[in-house]
Amino acid sequence: MNRLLKSRELWLALAILAVIVLVTLRFPRFSQPGNLLTIFNDTSILMMLALGQMAVILTRSIDLSMASNLALTGMLVAMTNAAFPFIPIPLLIAGCVVVGAALGAFNGILVWKLDIPPIVVTLGTLTIFRGLVFVVSGGAWVNAAQMSTDFIQLQRGTLLGLPILSWFAIVVAALVYLLMTRTPWGRAFYAIGVNPTASVYTGINVGRTKFLAFVLSGAISGLCGYLWISRYVIASVEVAGGYELTIVAACVIGGVSIAGGIGTVGGALLGALFLGVVNNALPVIGVSPFWQMAISGAAILLAVVLNARGERSKGRIILKKAEVAA
Repeated sequence: MNRLLKSRELWLALAILAVIVLVTLRFPRFSQPGNLLTIFNDTSILMMLALGQMAVILTRSIDLSMASNLALTGMLVAMTNAAFPFIPIPLLIAGCVVVGAALGAFNGILVWKLDIPPIVVTLGTLTIFRGLVFVVSGGAWVNAAQMSTDFIQLQRGTLLGLPILSWFAIVVAALVYLLMTRTPWGRAFYAIGVNPTASVYTGINVGRTKFLAFVLSGAISGLCGYLWISRYVIASVEVAGGYELTIVAACVIGGVSIAGGIGTVGGALLGALFLGVVNNALPVIGVSPFWQMAISGAAILLAVVLNARGERSKGRIILKKAEVAA
């Protein structure tokens, strides 16, 4: 029971429920199943990106280039569809995943082989990838009129009452959960985040593990590149501008420690969902966009403080027990 009360996932779920209840008191339609499903669907892309970012953060790294990766793969797939509309959509999606993974691998190689700090690498590739969007497109946009009907409509369909986009998020979440909890790779992500030196002595290749985390992050970014463009039916240099901060915020709010080694799939998903609910709720109650940014920022700071206090208090307890034993 005590462990349950300390669960970040439980408190996040209660916070989401509280926001829904409070907004519903003023606008009863907010809690209707159709609206809640829309919120979940709108947040699906952020959920997937948060899972990719979580994998990287667990290894004491960070990927600031995810949004730029998304924009570049999105532009490439949109241009490909506009030029060759007969290419099957599943093949285009697979291509996005491969290109995104390759961009993530580029980050991973620089971190692994050249031992450059991840924040420096991804801050650089953030700009490089965003610049490549302009280079490959010549500054032009690809809009709905140039995209095929299948390209636009695939993720707008439904299956068992849920939009296909939501199913993408569910499948990705399930796969990442299995990766993190049932495979050596997942255990290695956590291990090197907790103690990289000890991980080396257990036979874990720290550099290669970080590389794999960046590949996973890039692959998810590539998938979201197609989903973003097909959803908003516009590909341009400005796509997902500044979204990398929202992705990191979802992870931090979900209890993923920036110091590495701490975080769960459920926490990252709930962190993204919390941001989705708040961003949908604030306009409904008439809060200005400026206050929306301030409230979101306050939530991030609060989450960071809670994470830091949780880690610090855990250390103090261990020290006290050691002193008593002595």
